[in-house]
Amino acid sequence: MTDASPTIGWIGAGRMGAQLVQRLLAAGHDVAVYNRTRAKAEPLAEAGASLVDRPVDLAGRDVVFVMVSASKDLEDVMLGDGGLLTDPERAPKAIGDASTVSMEASAKIRAAAEGRGVGFVATPVSGNPKVIAAGKLTVAASGPRDAFELIRPLLQTWGRGVTYVGEGEAARIVKIAHNVFLGVVIQNLIEITLLAEKAGVRRSDFLAFLNDSVMGSPYSRYKSPALVNLDFTPTFTPVLLLKDLDLGLAAARELGVVMPVTATTREVVATEVNAGNTEQDFASMIVRAALHSGIDLQPEGVEVDDGLAPES
Repeated sequence: MTDASPTIGWIGAGRMGAQLVQRLLAAGHDVAVYNRTRAKAEPLAEAGASLVDRPVDLAGRDVVFVMVSASKDLEDVMLGDGGLLTDPERAPKAIGDASTVSMEASAKIRAAAEGRGVGFVATPVSGNPKVIAAGKLTVAASGPRDAFELIRPLLQTWGRGVTYVGEGEAARIVKIAHNVFLGVVIQNLIEITLLAEKAGVRRSDFLAFLNDSVMGSPYSRYKSPALVNLDFTPTFTPVLLLKDLDLGLAAARELGVVMPVTATTREVVATEVNAGNTEQDFASMIVRAALHSGIDLQPEGVEVDDGLAPES
């Protein structure tokens, strides 16, 4: 392997993973991909990736990235039947795991990887497919510093920022805290937007004011179109948000941190999931909140800037 041309394996070609593979391919890298449903990875083959049938078929690659949905999925693709780390003869030099999983699951896989002489780096990301397309994805990384430096140039193709936050599972808690904040902020953003609407202010006008104020943020801006026009094409579902809130509360219990606002938000999100809201974007929580507030929620049909124009 050379720093300029590592061979790359990729496990998990969902909405996020597929776009990150596309960025690696666009940067000229040799990428082989495993996805549980092979047909979903076939567009990547058309873009220049090769496809494999099992995670273990990537064991001869220099670096393998993983992006799966949950802790159990990570264990399966690493240690299960045909898992990446089950080949007794071959293993990658480094693994970068971009999944959002528990610290316990990550530590288990880290121990297994290090037992094979493989540098394991947690590489969770902040963003969604539209953020990736805009070149604004950011990465937190933790693990052995030498393994991080090995994969840093590859991570830098994903977006605009890579932050090394320490050894071990430090990046996991950074990502969990990030997603807890995401959930708490969307819930409060929904509440105050509906408060303004019930007082007679259009959602588009309130959010335009908020986004131009010191309280506005890239996050409030890019969720504004969904809240105004009620387009809930999924970027992140209530199911995934609930998983991350549970991870945050579990970490809080273990570390002795009091998180009452997170606990309340968790119950709101659980209500959405239990009511069957599992496939839409989590901004769709505004619909139930409006119903409970006596608001007849209608799309406004207003063009709203989401702040995600691609960076030059």
